[in-house]
Amino acid sequence: MTEICALASGSNGNCYYIGNEEKAVLVDIGIYYKRLIERLDETGLDKNKIKAIFISHEHTDHVQGARVTSKKLGIPVFYSKKTYHKCYDKNKADNFGFFETDTPYVIDNIKILPFKKHHDAADPHSFRIEINGLNIGIMTDIGKTDDILNNEFSKCDAVFLESNYDEDMLQNGLYPYHLKQRVSSDKGHLSNFQALNLVENFASPQLKTILLSHISAVNNTHEVVKETYKHLKSKYDIFLTSRHNAGDVISLGLKK
Repeated sequence: MTEICALASGSNGNCYYIGNEEKAVLVDIGIYYKRLIERLDETGLDKNKIKAIFISHEHTDHVQGARVTSKKLGIPVFYSKKTYHKCYDKNKADNFGFFETDTPYVIDNIKILPFKKHHDAADPHSFRIEINGLNIGIMTDIGKTDDILNNEFSKCDAVFLESNYDEDMLQNGLYPYHLKQRVSSDKGHLSNFQALNLVENFASPQLKTILLSHISAVNNTHEVVKETYKHLKSKYDIFLTSRHNAGDVISLGLKK
């Protein structure tokens, strides 16, 4: 059995759990260790299963818990070299390693594949994780889709997919102009429409579970997101992640 969970998802912290009966990894650790343990306890997930953390990019909401969590759990944190050197020292784990783009990293029977994405960071990556015969995508903080993302998305059985903002809410909202431009740029975030377009055009028949992630607290609402995707409810199991609480633990069976 494969279990996945968004322990945190939003601009105040991101952390995604992917595991099986014996092992698990985290993608990003943008919450502090104490909060991580609280949310693991809430969901019934076992911290002792976690064997490594993979960092997507150096922004604080993705890496601020790296140093302490690594030390407390006795596990390595993996960065790209450029991301590691761009991190503040307080966010660099003592026990660390480097991953290479498009090169799988294997922890027992969990294979982690990092691939490039568009975001305003030094060397940002998304991930596709192969576990128990399933492919899980972690695809957030992306300014635009491209052939690489489309291809990796098309392999997924389940995906944490950014649906950050509603275009009308962003353009008519209170953000200053430069921030509106940053969010909607090719190095910003995916809108509801962009994420929906990815699902409608590149999902394969094996995609069953979508966890809509990194939902803006200012330029989006859960109600708007639900309305955007309502016509897909009969086709997919769709969940909305939260910045304030751990999401549901989703159990995925073996691929038939």
